Amino acid sequence: MRIINAFAATEAGGQLEPFRYELSDIGEEQVDIKIHYCGICHSDLSMLNNDWGNTQYPLVPGHEIVGEVVATGKHVKNIKIGDLVGLGWFSESCMHCDQCMSGNHNLCPTKEETIVGRHGGFADYVRSHWSWATLLPKGIDMSKAGPLLCGGITVFNPILSSGVKPTDKVGVVGIGGLGHMAVKFLNKWGCEVTAFSSSPSKKEEILAMGAHRIVNSRDLSEMKEINGSLDFILNTTNVTLDWPGYLKVLAPKGKLHNVGAVLEPMQIPAFGLIGGDKSLSGSPLGSPALTRKMLEFCIRHEIYPITEEFPLEKVNDALDHLKDGKARYRIVLKVV
Repeated sequence: MRIINAFAATEAGGQLEPFRYELSDIGEEQVDIKIHYCGICHSDLSMLNNDWGNTQYPLVPGHEIVGEVVATGKHVKNIKIGDLVGLGWFSESCMHCDQCMSGNHNLCPTKEETIVGRHGGFADYVRSHWSWATLLPKGIDMSKAGPLLCGGITVFNPILSSGVKPTDKVGVVGIGGLGHMAVKFLNKWGCEVTAFSSSPSKKEEILAMGAHRIVNSRDLSEMKEINGSLDFILNTTNVTLDWPGYLKVLAPKGKLHNVGAVLEPMQIPAFGLIGGDKSLSGSPLGSPALTRKMLEFCIRHEIYPITEEFPLEKVNDALDHLKDGKARYRIVLKVV
């Protein structure tokens, strides 16, 4: 049994308060992680506000976790006490369904989510199945690695699953917490990267991230200038966009891929897809194996999110900073 010191909300939109709870004896395939850092994701805000209708209170948010393994069950594989690991949105999958057996653990129909129906990483310890505790590569910057476990893998997965090639011309919509990492990945992938942004003040920052061109997404003339030019567009925003306009920007056989949690139905004109043999898709994070590959890619190319750090005790200040749209570009809580 382990006593956990955490911060939790007891109602939708409520402030986080100190919270203690007990973990039962560790399961045979589980690991306990002493948390060093935990990122704050916009999904934490969505869960705090119960925007998706699946929040259970009290809620301990936090699913961009890096830390040290301090306990293991007797049937844990490939992980030992003292290992540095990361834990993202998923904390367990069944390991026997068709999706798990084919390597798509993130598509397991009975997968467990780190902050859905259980407590997450705004705490000193967290527990997960060993398969989702991803070993961190040597030399990784622990203070910046947390957001890679959610935001990073969310935008890295579609690069592979959509077959994006180094010769492709690609676009990223929304250069925020997710989008700025997508720009970095796609630049190092070898693509010509167009960033769609409505914030002219970010121009120099976005170019420094690796974008080759910036298009004002609110300027119809700029959008029309690049119609029919992009092979792949990744939308990282969670708001309704001019979907027909973005479909026109795609080249024939191009794909518009969505990782932003847009709550409203997407109004997609059928002929906008049919006429150019275009497609629309979406994806949730990635498998444990793909997460390891992403971290290796990050180390090889020195890719990290741009972060701001707060101590765990200042978690409400950090959340207000995110709510006010001031984050540049991911927030990380320091736990130890």
